[in-house]
Amino acid sequence: MPDALPAAFAGLTTARPEEIGLERAALHRLTAAMEREIAAGRAPGVSLLIARHGKIGFAERIGAVRPGGPPMPEDAIFRIYSMTKPIVSVAAMTLVEEGRLLINEPVSKYIPAFAEMKVGVENGGALELVPAKRPITIQDLMRHTSGLTYGFTGGSKVQKLVKAADLRNQERTTAEHVEAIARLPLQHQPGEVWEYSVSTDVLGRIVEIVAGGALGEVLRERIFAPLGMTDTAFFTPESKLARRAEPFSFELFETLGIGRNDMTAPPRFESGGGGLLSTIADYARFVAMLSSGGALEGARILGSRTIAFMASDHLAANVVKNHVLLWPGHGFGLGFCVRTEPGLAPTAGAVGEYFWGGAAGTAFWISPRDDLFAILMVQTPEHREYFRVLFRNLVNAALV
Repeated sequence: MPDALPAAFAGLTTARPEEIGLERAALHRLTAAMEREIAAGRAPGVSLLIARHGKIGFAERIGAVRPGGPPMPEDAIFRIYSMTKPIVSVAAMTLVEEGRLLINEPVSKYIPAFAEMKVGVENGGALELVPAKRPITIQDLMRHTSGLTYGFTGGSKVQKLVKAADLRNQERTTAEHVEAIARLPLQHQPGEVWEYSVSTDVLGRIVEIVAGGALGEVLRERIFAPLGMTDTAFFTPESKLARRAEPFSFELFETLGIGRNDMTAPPRFESGGGGLLSTIADYARFVAMLSSGGALEGARILGSRTIAFMASDHLAANVVKNHVLLWPGHGFGLGFCVRTEPGLAPTAGAVGEYFWGGAAGTAFWISPRDDLFAILMVQTPEHREYFRVLFRNLVNAALV
């Protein structure tokens, strides 16, 4: 950890690791482990950050920004995929705090196409469509109990229909994309099952409708500009492309049907569920705002009670939670996964910590009990879960 933060972290404060309860020897092990993984070819490079008590005690860059490329720069731009979801969820909650949106309202109040949803039920090899028992709510979108699904997370008949609908088609506008979602059957009855899904794409469209602007504009006005997140956007302009991190391959995404998007021009479809690119310094500002109760450097984004509400488990006891992306011992809040048990999960951690990650391996978590947040930026679709668990284990081992 350098004595002074790199220029990209301007405005954030630093401390020596031991001053904030981080053990230097353990941080050296963390660095050595990541160097080992880069040398083994599991990713071109990584950027890492650990902060406690509002101060960054560890920031490291290892490897290259892309295969065969230059060393990882301090301001590398990463596709953060589903780490877009917490940002869009925060934007929605700013509208709640203004009295312009209620989370128990039906989605159909804002998008009428969701008024008469059907649920796909497989019966004897056939797909039957039955009426939804109740409307999808805004809260359902934010906690992934809407009944919607992704086409690449399973092989059910509904998921095959979703995959065939080409929902990542960049020729559609955001509004057209969400209308296409509404024409598909649900995977589950609303409120009954935690199913990771296109829910946050729908939420992003509702944010547009209520706020009265394109999603990217709303995020810039409400979050990026106040926090100084100057490199976070739905595309990378030509002037910044030299800084963009790339994986060894997009083959896994292409196999799953996710595809790849060069993201070098303003998109017609701004995906609230996975469309943003960002830097570790930008995302650190966002996470620091959450960790400090909704404000950073005089810019208040949300109230502290709203943050605590979002970071609470919103899954009722009868919600089915046997999904591969929801770790045991965890629930889900409004845009974040939330730890509810000290055990069961694949890593150590504190009850109450909340987090999420992106499909290419980026990840963050916040532990209120430890007054800690940590961020991993990496582009490795094939090894994303391995890097997340490894990083968690080594950060937890550094806490004293």
